[in-house]
Amino acid sequence: MTKRDTGMNKPKPSKNQVDLKDEKVQWDFRQEMSYADYLGLDKVLSAQRQLSGHHDEALFLIIHQVSELWMKLVLHELHAARELVKSDDLPPAFKMLSRVSKVQNQLKQAWDVLSTMTPADYVAFRDALGHSSGFQSYQYRMIEFILGNKNAAMIEVHRHDPDIYSRVHTCLNEPSLYDECIRLLSRRGFDIQSDYVERDWSLPYEENSSVHDAWLKIYQDTEQHWDLYALAEKLVDVEDNFQQWRFRHMTTVKRVIGFKRGTGGTSGVGYLSKALSLKFFPELWSLRTAI
Repeated sequence: MTKRDTGMNKPKPSKNQVDLKDEKVQWDFRQEMSYADYLGLDKVLSAQRQLSGHHDEALFLIIHQVSELWMKLVLHELHAARELVKSDDLPPAFKMLSRVSKVQNQLKQAWDVLSTMTPADYVAFRDALGHSSGFQSYQYRMIEFILGNKNAAMIEVHRHDPDIYSRVHTCLNEPSLYDECIRLLSRRGFDIQSDYVERDWSLPYEENSSVHDAWLKIYQDTEQHWDLYALAEKLVDVEDNFQQWRFRHMTTVKRVIGFKRGTGGTSGVGYLSKALSLKFFPELWSLRTAI
């Protein structure tokens, strides 16, 4: 073994370097799993396949890929939280919903980074996108579905991919997180209208007076119903952040492309503006006026 192999001839660190002499650093990864191996960085960092030669396409690609990774975590947390609500195990669900809210902050801030791209930057490579669009994000659609914004027409854009279509279709036909919260209220003894406890889960949720009254009673006696009150506020946090994300999406699109039609065929800013009127948990907002 040479001196180079043993590290005996490594230069001493300067004053501007961290002294690793007493650190038990693992240097040799020929037989060990490295950080890059664990994260699969060879696949992650080779996924940015630019279709144009324009500098800002890298920004566009990375922002959307990072957002999809965050959405994957959001779905992971929402599915787990829904199962915990079904089993009336709320404390760990609170942690998951809080985590979702923190991730949503990351998603909102992504628009701040993307907004550094000017209209001239975007138009230079926009044609390379063809008809691909965030409208086709199946993870985003599944997040909307699990939160309760059901729209069966939306799954048709995924019909070309049987696996993805099946996943989105399953999500459409399952009870949303909010549906499970309402069923929990019924199990806790609140007088919930029967067709809100069992219904066609693929249909969009519509505000209901019995659900409103149940949540109102909870807010009027928070001490007696503390865990349900805490659950409601976690849901409000999630929806509030979602609406802020939608708003930043709309303003960023307006800033970058104005009122052009989206690459996926929507009206762009007009479509995104309409989405701002949608609510996941309507009774949790309307009860605030009644308190």
